[in-house]
Amino acid sequence: MDGVKTEIGYTTADQIVVRGADLSTEILGKFDFVDMIYWLNFARRPEERERAMVNAILVAATDHGLTPSAIASRLTLLGAPESVQGAVAAGLLGAGGRFLGTIQNVSELLTSSARDLPPEASETNIAEAARQLVQRQRQARSTIPGVGHPIHVGGDPRVEILRRISRDNGYFGKHWRLALAIPKALEETLGKRLPLNAAGALGAMISDMGFDSVFGRGLILVGRAAGLIAHLREETETPIAANLWELVLEQDPRNGTWGK
Repeated sequence: MDGVKTEIGYTTADQIVVRGADLSTEILGKFDFVDMIYWLNFARRPEERERAMVNAILVAATDHGLTPSAIASRLTLLGAPESVQGAVAAGLLGAGGRFLGTIQNVSELLTSSARDLPPEASETNIAEAARQLVQRQRQARSTIPGVGHPIHVGGDPRVEILRRISRDNGYFGKHWRLALAIPKALEETLGKRLPLNAAGALGAMISDMGFDSVFGRGLILVGRAAGLIAHLREETETPIAANLWELVLEQDPRNGTWGK
């Protein structure tokens, strides 16, 4: 089939090659998972500081409890217990503009808003860029992803740790600084306190590492897949999906109330 090929890899009768390296003799036993992610995407292994950053991103995305993605996975397993892959996929399919996929939205917003800022932009310039970002979003009647949290209303505890990891590894740049300036600009404009959340922090990390937003979103999906597998294993041992379904059955159709 002329013209149908991929640079990522190929298989012959006695060899599997990934980005020019033999999977059996040059990769297996020598690469860890982050090595392999980098090799597949960039045809190189990561620096140690890159490894630390990507590990932090993967770990941060793994699990947040009974989120919509975990509920979707558990309910899918309830209906199709033979389809673990379908249940994982169901959880990942909900990674959109409100949950999980928000990191991509943050990264794209930060990258576009900081495009004309020099790496060592002054605090004044960063603050002005944040104000302009807020103004553009307001004029477009668009929300600003990466700020506020329904539970961590006083501040997301993950943000400071992710900021420290970024600083320690030399990836605290203009995108991180802009992300931290956005809540201040929002408070000045709206009089409302909306602290940076984990999605905002992860979006800043992805942008300061120079990743494209699709790759960043992919890392989040890889991390969450591991968490969903844990939910599905627990579901087989101590199921709760049927209880979730019972909540629907108990709804009073006359007034839309839930539970008994």
